[in-house]
Amino acid sequence: LQDGWYVNLGIGIPTLVSNHIPEGIEVTLQSENGMLGMGPFPIEGTEDADLINAGKQTITEQPQTSYFDSATSFGMIRGGKIAMAILGAMEVAENGDLANWMILVKGMGGAMDLVAGVGRVVVVMDHTSKHGDSKVLRECTLPLTGKGVVDLIITNLGVLEVTDKGLRVMELADGVSMDEMVAATDANLV
Repeated sequence: LQDGWYVNLGIGIPTLVSNHIPEGIEVTLQSENGMLGMGPFPIEGTEDADLINAGKQTITEQPQTSYFDSATSFGMIRGGKIAMAILGAMEVAENGDLANWMILVKGMGGAMDLVAGVGRVVVVMDHTSKHGDSKVLRECTLPLTGKGVVDLIITNLGVLEVTDKGLRVMELADGVSMDEMVAATDANLV
């Protein structure tokens, strides 16, 4: 996150970013259902059922929060006004292809617009499926949300940057070895 950026948070793990913005960094969080200036998740017992994000989770507002219709929200996204989207994924390929929806699972939502209209796409997800299969692949097997759109992948095992030569391991999570990263990754690592 960079100071002054407008950032869209996808549903799932990415929504947790709102609770972990570093002190001294001012970012404005946008939700495609028509909210600019989302705050962190509410403290239990203080939820307002009328304040929800695109994933229908209760959220908080801030003094500068503004509300608008979905058409205006997607105008911001399609018009390049959102600097970064932080999205979840079902699969990511080594070339930056993204698959974050499949038939019978909620649908693609606004992700196709986001990956086409924002400056930077970061995926935050578990590295493997609940069955232990890699979600970081040579090629996606599910329907694509976008081709070559992902810039950075953050998983429970580490941080991977998408490059022309494959995925570059930028950082390993505490206690994770490079051998563990390689064993859990189907994609080419450089």
